[in-house]
Amino acid sequence: MLYLDRPAWPWRGRLWSHLISDVSHAEVHAFAEALGVPRRGFDRDHYDIPAERFAAAVWLGARVVPSRELVRLLRQAGLRRPKHLTRPRTPAARPSGDLAVPALPTR
Repeated sequence: MLYLDRPAWPWRGRLWSHLISDVSHAEVHAFAEALGVPRRGFDRDHYDIPAERFAAAVWLGARVVPSRELVRLLRQAGLRRPKHLTRPRTPAARPSGDLAVPALPTR
């Protein structure tokens, strides 16, 4: 099932909603494509949907829920990707002031 919250998140002079799936990321990607939302609107575990597309998303079958419910549904489905776990880490500074060089991955 697909869910979204009401457009209440301001950014760049517009209001935005969050669109999620409690089934898979593939489901939310397919729905967003049908809605005409570009893939760049996907942020870790949800799509940012402009207020102008809110009514169309509801018409296509997305269920409107409070924002906190979106997070609960993502966690319950095992699809939540918190920001602190997905951010790239910055190199740690060594006591000498030099930056640590990360090791190359091994095959």
